[in-house]
Amino acid sequence: MNFRNVKPMLAVVIATSLLTGCNTTKAQEYKVIEDTTKIKEEQGGEQVQTVKVQSIEGNIITAIQGELTENSGPPALPNGETPTDENPPALPDGEVQASEAPPALPNGEAPTSEAPPALPDGETPTGEAPPALPNGEAPTGETPPALPDGEAQAGEAGVPAKPEGGMPGENAMGGKVFNELGESISFTVDDQTKITIEMLQGTQEGTMDNIGVNDVLEIALGDGNVATSIVVKNLQMGGGFGGSHTVTQGTSAHTIDTDGSISNEHYASTGDDENALRVDGANVVLQDIQVEKLEGESSNTENGDFYGQNAALLATNGAQVTVENATVNTETVNGNGVFSYGEGTTVNISNSTIRTSARNSGGIQTTGGGTTHATHLDIETQGESAAAIRSDRGGGIVNVKGGTYTTNGTGSPAIYSTADISVADATLTANHSEAIVIEGKNSVRLENCNVVGSMDSNHLEANENIQNIMIYQSMSGDAEMGHSTFTAKGGSITAKQGDLFYVTNTTCTIELSDVKLNLANDILLKIAGNESSRGWGTKGSNGGKATVIATHQVLEGKMIVDEISTMDMTLSEGSAFTGSINETGNGGNVKVSIDGTSTWTLTGDSYITALDGDLNQIKSNGFNLYINGQRVQF
Repeated sequence: MNFRNVKPMLAVVIATSLLTGCNTTKAQEYKVIEDTTKIKEEQGGEQVQTVKVQSIEGNIITAIQGELTENSGPPALPNGETPTDENPPALPDGEVQASEAPPALPNGEAPTSEAPPALPDGETPTGEAPPALPNGEAPTGETPPALPDGEAQAGEAGVPAKPEGGMPGENAMGGKVFNELGESISFTVDDQTKITIEMLQGTQEGTMDNIGVNDVLEIALGDGNVATSIVVKNLQMGGGFGGSHTVTQGTSAHTIDTDGSISNEHYASTGDDENALRVDGANVVLQDIQVEKLEGESSNTENGDFYGQNAALLATNGAQVTVENATVNTETVNGNGVFSYGEGTTVNISNSTIRTSARNSGGIQTTGGGTTHATHLDIETQGESAAAIRSDRGGGIVNVKGGTYTTNGTGSPAIYSTADISVADATLTANHSEAIVIEGKNSVRLENCNVVGSMDSNHLEANENIQNIMIYQSMSGDAEMGHSTFTAKGGSITAKQGDLFYVTNTTCTIELSDVKLNLANDILLKIAGNESSRGWGTKGSNGGKATVIATHQVLEGKMIVDEISTMDMTLSEGSAFTGSINETGNGGNVKVSIDGTSTWTLTGDSYITALDGDLNQIKSNGFNLYINGQRVQF
């Protein structure tokens, strides 16, 4: 997931999605309309209003009218001073704050800390503004917060600094703010209403399900106050990696563009934005090769994440590449090991070893509708945002069988999916991150895999969730909005930190069968909204909707479904759930279906809205079950 700069208020970014089969998302094209007159012309010349949703009843929305303004941050202090935690105002006679320099000592001597000796290599003492480092990097000793897979660190060239925890919310500096004008209106949404979801990188067609209370909308009304068009606004501040909307892959030290077979070759690169080896449109078999990308900067993180710039081995333009017994090593940013880009491109890689050490450097990466088939790989990554099995914008198809896949950086799950990814008989370990992340309308299918995650929480804000498997929609434009799917059969899933499953700002299905589940805490599943600090929807309307299907499955732990979320859970074929649902009584709609072979043993008072099944299959265990607020008599 990445962020770009949001255009000024009058700019509308329109994305034209190029759709493919197999639930994949192709690269998007964007255009910018700078004039509101053109916007109104495209919406039939009707007046566009900005409103904030107050309530939704069926297909009728009640909202308060207002306007959007750019948020420039906290109000100015008297005399133009800035808040203390930013840049404190100068004191009389040019003195500095006490925290910067203590008062003068007797005889006019300065304290030792006031004038420290020069540091090596021209560094400045702590407290002074350090010199800019190459590419805008942070000074040594700082620990920038880890970002979700695919993001670059704040401070990279073209990337505005971000607070710890990610992008600020709608009232944060640099975002947009809705100002109420005090008048409410009601309008109808019908089958002819065009609904568009504004994301950080373009827009996407939406449905009524994508609209929630507190969302800010731009609406055009027709006869009878029926909305002809609705744009769900994204009020978050954009990031800005400066990535190209066209395919930008840089250069290559070695290019193969004719069919053939090659063995025992060594390919290396030290150039900036340069692949060590590129296979361009050719059908090639590579055996016992060594590929190294140990030097060479990446000028643009998104071009590396999306298109394969600076990767060790890049297959592109419909190439058909078979790689056997290879060794791949990278030590540079965007140094993805083996990268499959574009529709028609296929990489078949087996019995190979891949090592990456820098951020944004996955093991195997698939984007733009490419395909990767991997068998018995040994992959280990060290950097942040460096998933072992990784995809990004445009997704594709990834099939993995056997092997070990290990990550050691924060924000580096073993699998990060914006594609359709299937993994069988493999060991997946994330030592400082969630084990698995699915973004948007994509999927992960596991069969007989052993999965371990240990999310590092040191870089998170206090209100951010900690989880082992996360299913979400970032609103960045890197993954199409829609229904996600997580399926696991056999094997095990172990959380060493946080909730086992977390669903937010999306809809999904979770299917489990004969999987051994090991919890780090007592929360098996949390379906809930988030604070929008990273731009994941609008606070108050960014909950989750999950269908949970357990087949011959043992489940233990608490399930939490907040007020803006829903769950439909089915227990079948001898499944056993020992746990509670919404113990506090505050939550969204929850339906539980249970067949005659399955059981639910309560471990706390539980509140649901519907039950499909025989109460005899539920064991109270001394606790109460409430259905639609009514206590059940066992």
